Amino acid sequence: MTGATVSERLRILSLLTQNTAENGLNWARGGSFFRLVSFGSAPSRLLIAPQDLRTADATNAADIYAGRFLFAGHLVEVGGQSPFDIEPPNLEWARALHGFSWLRHLRAAETNMAQQNARALVEDWIKTCGRWHSIGWNQEVVARRVLSWMAQSPLLLTGCEAEFYRAFMRSLYKQVRFLRRTMNRAPDGLPRLIVAMANACATVSMDGQGRHIKQALKKLDYELKRQILPDGGHISRHPGAIIEILVDLLPIRQALIMQGQTVSPVMMESIDRMMPMIRFFRHGDGSFVHFNGMASTPGDVVATILAYDDARGTPPVSAPHSGYQRLIGGDSLVVMDVGTPPPTRFSNTTHAGCLSFEFSSKRNRIFVNCGVSTRGQVAWKLVARSTAAHSTAGIGDTSSCRFLTSSRFENVLGNPVLSGPKNVTAERQDTELSDRVIASHDGYVERYGIVHERDLTLSRDGTVLDGIDRFKPNEDKEQEEKVTVRFHLHPRVTCSMLPMGDAAVLQCADGEAWEFTAEGLAFSVEESIYLSDVFGHQQTQQIVITLAVKESQSVTWMLRKTASGKVRRNT
Repeated sequence: MTGATVSERLRILSLLTQNTAENGLNWARGGSFFRLVSFGSAPSRLLIAPQDLRTADATNAADIYAGRFLFAGHLVEVGGQSPFDIEPPNLEWARALHGFSWLRHLRAAETNMAQQNARALVEDWIKTCGRWHSIGWNQEVVARRVLSWMAQSPLLLTGCEAEFYRAFMRSLYKQVRFLRRTMNRAPDGLPRLIVAMANACATVSMDGQGRHIKQALKKLDYELKRQILPDGGHISRHPGAIIEILVDLLPIRQALIMQGQTVSPVMMESIDRMMPMIRFFRHGDGSFVHFNGMASTPGDVVATILAYDDARGTPPVSAPHSGYQRLIGGDSLVVMDVGTPPPTRFSNTTHAGCLSFEFSSKRNRIFVNCGVSTRGQVAWKLVARSTAAHSTAGIGDTSSCRFLTSSRFENVLGNPVLSGPKNVTAERQDTELSDRVIASHDGYVERYGIVHERDLTLSRDGTVLDGIDRFKPNEDKEQEEKVTVRFHLHPRVTCSMLPMGDAAVLQCADGEAWEFTAEGLAFSVEESIYLSDVFGHQQTQQIVITLAVKESQSVTWMLRKTASGKVRRNT
């Protein structure tokens, strides 16, 4: 806890105490003893196979058959070994393996070989890990495996031997019982909601579970009420969370309808609120904005989800509960982070990107945040969460949030936010000529006595984005710190300075061009990195403005679309 403030130390101790208590209850109610003991007879059959909305790639089936498993950016070749016996390259790879979401690729192959391979791998897991595995019996992993096994049950069970069918149902039932007993001990937030969805889905889909249906749906409604905000965002403020929720919640709704069950108002209202937020976070090319843990967008999955949107309404311009604002003009779009960090237990994916924004025109993403690395290294995770990895202002080498980074507690608590902005304001001024947002945060007040205010105005035709960054100092403190304002560029945008050095030209891949200027201040074009591309890390550029607060307390800048790709020439 070196360097932590008193309030941060108290927060760490509170989290440790809560975690210890929950682990004890978890062991008592659903620990290894529970997994070793058989409780009643398993259901004899599945009544329904919920639909899997995730897109499958049949070409991956050949790799899996050959013993090549590519998860979380790591390719592992197991040779003749069981994949469940080898040492995993990292935790995320192991969680993906034990979650079995990859079964959908084998189903897409539609071959007898793929079907036999799928059964062999499931049978292998039951024999190897069915009683206990440190990763395989993590609650969220169990929930994802239950959802995957049920969705891919036609692949696994059609034409199988009776012995495999019985073993499959026994194992599935044991896992569902484990989830029922330990649901309230699952990590709070999205993991607990996934457990609730898996429990509800299995209860509706398995034979002889009538007495459990009401309770399972009640628990799911409870978690939806707790976690889905009034504007449709998730309490973690992670834009991708609503994709993860809808991709499993929509099949549950469909399963209930097919079984003649009533879909609760809570479930219907949650879906109806989340659908507009899917559109809210999308750029013109279909990708999601990179805020608070969002990595590359599974565009095919998003398109599938939107096919279920009956309303197909215009996305809102403001998401006050989630802490985001949206400016629209012509073919241009700005999305801005104007929220405080979520409650600590929901903050493991939260970034220090307050007042950062992303800007796109048509299908061109221009200003972005760096995103999230697909690599598992802790160092990259910390880089991605820092203020410097966002298109916003930072002071010195610090970020607007402080995270728990101690290796002593990381395996137990993760990396939650310990401190950050407490007061974030946002005011909209929309007119016939423009959309405007003026926002501020106090994330630097405690350390530097400075409030950052950002004023963004997007013209109605979308050709001009005006910005002012103000830094309001506390008169009681000497302002010796330097402020750095960063504008990270998408890899498909090239940036070059004009000869006089007072403007930069941003050239998009399709020929569209923009000109960036900063009033009265010099700026530079430096290297940056884009972390969210499915092809790995990509080098890119960033525009950087540096100023001393003691000398200047504001930065006025402008991004202007040039007519027919022409830019101003200095003489």
